[in-house]
Amino acid sequence: YIPELPAFDDTVRIRHLLTHTSGYREFVNELALAGRRVDEGDFIGRYEVVTVIRNQPELQNEPGAEFNYNNSGFSLLTLVVERVTDMPFPEWMRENVFLPLGMENTVVEAHPGEIVDHGSRGYVPSAESESGWREGRDLGGSMGAGGIYTTVGDMAKWMANFASHRVGPADAFERMTTPNVLTTGDTTNYGLGLFVDEYMGLRRVHHGGADMAHRSMLMYFPALNGGVIAESNNATFNSTAMANDVAKAFFAKHMDLEEGEEPGDAAAEGEPFDPAAYDMADFKPLEGRYALDEAPQFILSFFAENDTLWTQATGQSKVQMEPASDSTFRLVDVDASVAFHRNPDGTADSLTLHQNGEHAARKVEGERWEPTPDELRAFTGRWFSEELQTFYDIAVVDSTLVIRHRRYEDPLELTPGDETGHFTGRFPVGTVEFVRSDDGDVVAMLVGNGRTRGIRFERSQGSGGGDQI
Repeated sequence: YIPELPAFDDTVRIRHLLTHTSGYREFVNELALAGRRVDEGDFIGRYEVVTVIRNQPELQNEPGAEFNYNNSGFSLLTLVVERVTDMPFPEWMRENVFLPLGMENTVVEAHPGEIVDHGSRGYVPSAESESGWREGRDLGGSMGAGGIYTTVGDMAKWMANFASHRVGPADAFERMTTPNVLTTGDTTNYGLGLFVDEYMGLRRVHHGGADMAHRSMLMYFPALNGGVIAESNNATFNSTAMANDVAKAFFAKHMDLEEGEEPGDAAAEGEPFDPAAYDMADFKPLEGRYALDEAPQFILSFFAENDTLWTQATGQSKVQMEPASDSTFRLVDVDASVAFHRNPDGTADSLTLHQNGEHAARKVEGERWEPTPDELRAFTGRWFSEELQTFYDIAVVDSTLVIRHRRYEDPLELTPGDETGHFTGRFPVGTVEFVRSDDGDVVAMLVGNGRTRGIRFERSQGSGGGDQI
């Protein structure tokens, strides 16, 4: 269907695109690494998805072996639809899906500059603006992975089709909501375009979404033939938490509320727990860094500051937590929780992150590496990525390693991980792994940010060493 894509050793198939298991780079994250300011509305063309994959030297994983949520796959699927039907994707969707379902107020935005009648602009908090807000422009290249303007009423008609099957046969919905099995034998909580799990004892089908400012969540309970839709044009709106709260308010009599508590919660054992009475000293044995088993370079750090509990993931901002018991904590404004597995002495060597499934993590042994400025200079200089066609300048500033790029307003600080040369940063640079030659010289670095990883940078000729400000 898309012969201009490179032929890797393993064939990527349509099912791999639908299940986020293709091994392709995620185009939004990759272009952000190249300096594209997606947060400021930089244009991304549909054709660039193909360009990103063309430049990819190898797949990130064997097709079907790993789930990695990836907007590239669904963007490519729009090309498949167009080439099979010989119709533009927005037109095909309107004539074959939206209008047959009575969704007359729904359109696929073909271009972020397209004028959508009665469309709501998105708003992002801004300290620089007198009003405290600025417009969050729509993400380019998102057609297929998003880019739909709709209404709550129209989305209710979409949800009703899950049971009526007016458009698409019943077996299609069954396939969409059957969890995918990886080639490793593990089962994901994702079917074909929809997440599937249990919530408060009820089977739940759901999917959320976010552009730069718009937020959405669709949550459906097949046993009730009912659900919740939450939409907002406020970037701070937590659509998942809102949908969960509404679901509990309306469907509580059908739910096992105790089952909704995390394992080990006092509430689940019938004992009341008062978060305000939590002793911050009890958190001390849990503090530290925990690496996900499925992605060891993705580190969750846990710490307390000013009588507030925090967690910070690799390449992300810190998030406040509130205790649900002595071992479980809910993330504030994020649909996630963490359960520490305490040892008899109160410490913990592992935890489980509950967020779109269960993710095990183990405590990283040893103290964080605190390199000297002289040690950091081994990583400085100018670095170039053939894949991204972009340069990074790395320097030591006030005893901290930083990355500069011509499109970044401020240098990005890198936090040392261990002496092998692993560092973590903040978006768009989540992780950096320096590569040494057999002689011990630093010759390359691998950069990633979650959905895109392992992009190689080579040290430019004549650069490196001694760059300090």
